[in-house]
Amino acid sequence: MAVRTTLARSIALALAAVSGSAWAGQFDYSLYTTIEHSDNTALTTTDPISTNVLEPGVNFAYTQQGSTLQANVTGNIEYRDYSGSTFDNQTLAEIAGQMNWTVIPKRLDFTVQDYAGVEPVNSLAANAPNNQQQTNVIALGPTLHFRVGDGMTGEVDLHYINSYASKVTEFNSSRGDAAFRIFRDLSPTDQLSGNIDVEHVDFNNTSVAGSNYTSYQAYARYTSRLEQIDIDTALGWSDIDFTQGASQSSPLARVTIGWRLSPRNTLTLNGDYQYADATQDMLQPTNVNVGGELVPLQPLTEAIDTTRGGISVGNVIISSDIYKERQMELTYSYRDERFSFSLAPSYSKLDYVNQTTFNQTDKGVGTTVDYKLTPTMTVSAFATGGRLDYETINRHDKAYRYGTAFSQQLTSHWSWSASFVRQIQASDAVGQSYHENEVFLTLVYKR
Repeated sequence: MAVRTTLARSIALALAAVSGSAWAGQFDYSLYTTIEHSDNTALTTTDPISTNVLEPGVNFAYTQQGSTLQANVTGNIEYRDYSGSTFDNQTLAEIAGQMNWTVIPKRLDFTVQDYAGVEPVNSLAANAPNNQQQTNVIALGPTLHFRVGDGMTGEVDLHYINSYASKVTEFNSSRGDAAFRIFRDLSPTDQLSGNIDVEHVDFNNTSVAGSNYTSYQAYARYTSRLEQIDIDTALGWSDIDFTQGASQSSPLARVTIGWRLSPRNTLTLNGDYQYADATQDMLQPTNVNVGGELVPLQPLTEAIDTTRGGISVGNVIISSDIYKERQMELTYSYRDERFSFSLAPSYSKLDYVNQTTFNQTDKGVGTTVDYKLTPTMTVSAFATGGRLDYETINRHDKAYRYGTAFSQQLTSHWSWSASFVRQIQASDAVGQSYHENEVFLTLVYKR
């Protein structure tokens, strides 16, 4: 019942965007059926269980850039039928939706965002089918725009945010967020803003969750959009005031730099130093209406990992606790008519405020390669590796995952793919070392 409720919330946003003046936008979908074989579905150290899985699903993407309604909804809904009786069959969804309704042009907008995904129940255990849960975060509310003077504008945001997990109830919360912003146009490409954000969080299950709190953030933000480089930086201060317990304060810094080295080469740097929690980690920035145009999301029909297919399990630790986040990721990508390549090293460090069990340092790197043998046939490969250190419990995990795939476009609507994936984890925790081989065969119909 809980999973159905989560799916209903997510699907409702997609239907809301597609209804009414829906066909003024673009709606695409694809239907697929995947047959999967795994030689260690439970990801155990000993006595592995071999399983076949039938996975029918649908991908969809809807976009609209109208004067009144701007929407961008992408999603993937999948049913998994496991052979034997070892695992329960399940329905999973991965949906990202943004919608902006211009109530009064240049004066009042109403935005809705919804993000559904699949996350682990216990982050210290392997991502076996019985260690997965559906999550959902929705945010909605008005934005009032006003002018301050020549070259200066302002806005006031009011949002209600609800977070939900189907199994870890301490994650469930209701939040009220208010923000005041002043924008100054320095040039046609550069903008400086001052921002004050206040968020109050009430957890639904007070007998399990940590203390409720109010978060205060004050920061300056600078954005620049040039021909070859985009810059988005923020610097300020944040304060967490718990209902019970001492308050926490820290500097706040965020940076995103995108550099188009050439038409085929791009380099992107992302970094954060801030307080955050699992809900904020899953919720995208609320400023979806940028310059009168909705920030685009990559359609899942294009973003799906062809060597995996379908829905993957995330790595967010589902809890109520706040952590100080230090993270940085550098991504290089090359793309031409036949060949594409990406390389992404990353580093993150999380220090939890109340429960320090999950204090961790994560170092990793990932790479992908795609090559078109012909206009209709593509071979792909990927590899990821990383080391995860849990500092408080003195646990160290090394994880590797790599695979290859072949896909062929049969007609304008039909395609198929075959792929192989191997993953290995070496851990000094008892029972957490494993290896798994997976084979996938997928048939896709695309509208």
